[in-house]
Amino acid sequence: MTAALPDLYRGAHDGRQPLEAGLRAEPSLDACIATSLRRQSMLNGCKWDIQVGDSTTLADFPLVMKRNTWEQLATLAENLAAEARAAEHEIARRPEVLHLLGMPSALRKVLATPAPLTPAAGHVIRFDFHFTTDGWRISEANSDVPGGFSEASHFTSLMSEHFPHLTLAGNPAETWCDALSDVIEQNGHVALLSAPGILSDHQVIAYLASCLEARGLRTHLVKPEQIQWRDGVAQLDTNWHRGPLAAVIRFYQAEWLPRLPVNSGWHYFFRGGKTLVTNPPLGVISESKRFPLTWKHLSTPLPTWRKLLPDTCDPREISWSSADEWLFKTAYCNNGEAVCIRQIMKPRQWWLTKLHARLTPGHWVAQRHFESVPISTPLGLRNVCVGVYTVNGRACGAYARLSATPVVDYAAVDVALLIDPNE
Repeated sequence: MTAALPDLYRGAHDGRQPLEAGLRAEPSLDACIATSLRRQSMLNGCKWDIQVGDSTTLADFPLVMKRNTWEQLATLAENLAAEARAAEHEIARRPEVLHLLGMPSALRKVLATPAPLTPAAGHVIRFDFHFTTDGWRISEANSDVPGGFSEASHFTSLMSEHFPHLTLAGNPAETWCDALSDVIEQNGHVALLSAPGILSDHQVIAYLASCLEARGLRTHLVKPEQIQWRDGVAQLDTNWHRGPLAAVIRFYQAEWLPRLPVNSGWHYFFRGGKTLVTNPPLGVISESKRFPLTWKHLSTPLPTWRKLLPDTCDPREISWSSADEWLFKTAYCNNGEAVCIRQIMKPRQWWLTKLHARLTPGHWVAQRHFESVPISTPLGLRNVCVGVYTVNGRACGAYARLSATPVVDYAAVDVALLIDPNE
């Protein structure tokens, strides 16, 4: 059952004044210590993209959140996870509603079939919270292939050692891998799947592999063509190992899978498979940024989602003359690369956005633009995104990022989030 919404996050929509974020930044660490932390993150935490241009992607200071604020964000994330799970199961039974999500037609057809869902080893979701003039709000759920584990776990743990009066919000990587090891047989072979050539994805599975190896599992970092499905059982087919797998950890976006050859058996990742796969097949439903367009067709109540997610609609429902009130993004965009805000775009970029949204409106969504409230940091004023993880429905840590612009994308700086237990 969904818990009651904390009063702190009801915000100005209830006629109340916007409240404090419950968040502050500590001073920067000594330069030598900060350099050491970044080196350890790269060598031991698989954080290889520590530089964007001339700037580091790892902040040399932590953000500190009040304990009460963290507890309420955690409660909201757990509510969101429970509501999403219920809605996903209802939508999966209704092909006419699946059609609204903007997913590839081949994937939609697979989800709409009556074959049993492929069993899941567990479910991890990251909900991205932003502090706004209306209080804390979310921009989206990362419920298909959420990342940020090394930054939220390894780097944050390293940072906490220099602030003994503060505590961790949790360790999402350890919690996730504990949950996986509980349901995967000891010494079982586990494939961690990612797309070749995408460094940010490869470092995620490399770090998770190291955590799973420490729990006695045998891991393999693979690309899609190295997994073959036979009668619903995933088989590894590589030069170093051939045989059935105990589980597949998929860090390969669901909407990419239909691009694989039909004989690869990619549909078994969703239905009819017998091998454990994570994330669950239905996670692709709430991953869609068009998920809110389904709500009016559902009997499942979604009070937390309705309260925290800004107004969202099909691009065809708004007037482009009032576009300054909205941002636009594709149904399955990642890392903010397809988030379009007129005020911060060049005229040609904005023209192309309008063209694409008009030509393929079913693959786009319009979301009312909220006003982020930046906080003061050693880098200057920065917008904050706090990605709260849930593993099997329970909150277990956060991946925090800082951005100089309202869009949190690949150029954002990763920052450790610590909790002040005395506030």
